[in-house]
Amino acid sequence: MSEQPVIQIRNLRKTFTMGKQKVHALAGVDLDILPGSLTVIMGPSGSGKSTLLYLLGGLDRPTNGTIQVNGRYLDQMDENDLGLFRRKSVGFIFQSFNLIPSMTAMQNVIFPMRFTGVSNKERQKQAARMLSQVGLAKRALHRPTELSGGQQQRVAIARALVNNPPIILADEPTGNLDTTSGFGIMKLLSKLNLEGRTVIVVTHDMRMCQFASNIIYLLDGLTVSEAEYEAASHFEIPEEEPEEV
Repeated sequence: MSEQPVIQIRNLRKTFTMGKQKVHALAGVDLDILPGSLTVIMGPSGSGKSTLLYLLGGLDRPTNGTIQVNGRYLDQMDENDLGLFRRKSVGFIFQSFNLIPSMTAMQNVIFPMRFTGVSNKERQKQAARMLSQVGLAKRALHRPTELSGGQQQRVAIARALVNNPPIILADEPTGNLDTTSGFGIMKLLSKLNLEGRTVIVVTHDMRMCQFASNIIYLLDGLTVSEAEYEAASHFEIPEEEPEEV
């Protein structure tokens, strides 16, 4: 018997209106993601990969199509249900870290627990545990401006983990980092996956593929084969012939 997908996407479409134009960010995506997998979604800017991730996390609603997570349809949830889904089921990691500048690393990690009913003492213990897990125990009282880019992203990962979500969604998590820091974040995401979490990473950094159990290629709002993706990536616009004088 085959393993049931934790996420099932069918005919997913998202259309934005920009002035008088309609932009089809997603044009009919079908996708199954297995529990415990590390899925990398590759695509150039404008391919629809971040839009797909935001829909998966319940941060936006599709124009058409369905997203089913653990047997529940996100499109059938009201805003309260979506809020609960995000708090319990999903941890978000963003390219720009999205840390609160006035808060310490510890306070940033604690922040998502404010509506969980957990005591302040337990929140601090859990946040300290997560910061230790990402190698930042000694930086708990530092503010974002006192941390390097790689350290800020590790704080963001600790924050994403603090409510122990089974699914991690990472949107270009190495996009603002140097080569070495970026690779460190990739290895950390791989470690979280090996511990049992389902991890979905949107990126255009090919290095992430070495950690993936599944690679999805997106072009113009549609999933394509690796061969189609490679062909599009190497497409060159021919130079114009010089005009005869």
